[in-house]
Amino acid sequence: MALIKEEFKSKIVEGGMNLFNQGLTVGTWGNLSFRDPETNLVYIKPSGMYYPDIKTEDVVVMNMEKEVVDGTRKPSIEYNFHIAIMNKRPDVNCVLHYHPVYSSVFGVIYEDIPGISEDFVQLIGDKVINCDYALPGTPELAENVVKGLGDRNAVIIPNHGSVCVGADFNTALKTIHVLEKSAQIYILARSIGTPHLIGADDIKAMQDFAKNHYGQGK
Repeated sequence: MALIKEEFKSKIVEGGMNLFNQGLTVGTWGNLSFRDPETNLVYIKPSGMYYPDIKTEDVVVMNMEKEVVDGTRKPSIEYNFHIAIMNKRPDVNCVLHYHPVYSSVFGVIYEDIPGISEDFVQLIGDKVINCDYALPGTPELAENVVKGLGDRNAVIIPNHGSVCVGADFNTALKTIHVLEKSAQIYILARSIGTPHLIGADDIKAMQDFAKNHYGQGK
């Protein structure tokens, strides 16, 4: 049996409280998961538990075939799309699903968020789209989320919330903040004028810069 690591259980507890304390989710809603790249096991929040009450022993561990391999709790009902994303995207080791305000506005009007700022297009992609609607926790929703996400790092679930992904927690969390900031800016810009979008060629140039040249050691 693959090695179960307490450090990844702690990541779920600490990461959940991070989301909770920042007001990115409330009560028991939202969920998060981490994949251990060494074992390919997925650590995920237990279903329906209040974030401050979650302990490491409550964390559920699953394999990539969606089978529980450790833990006595029920996993988050959204384990289908967490694992489906990781199966489709080997670059993703953290999935954060939360119930925000600003990006959810676009999920209510079924409208996508275009590339309106440099940090948005560098980190997330050319846009964030609404996936097709399906009921929470269903295989249909998992299929829709994976399709809507594509090779981007965020997707909106209509009338529900948003999903952000990354190679690690900090990257996925940064994606949340960039998505929410951009959604807020777009709403405000449309209230006083016509937003100007970044051109496709400039988007590609900035994405190349962010991937291959930005930061130390590149």
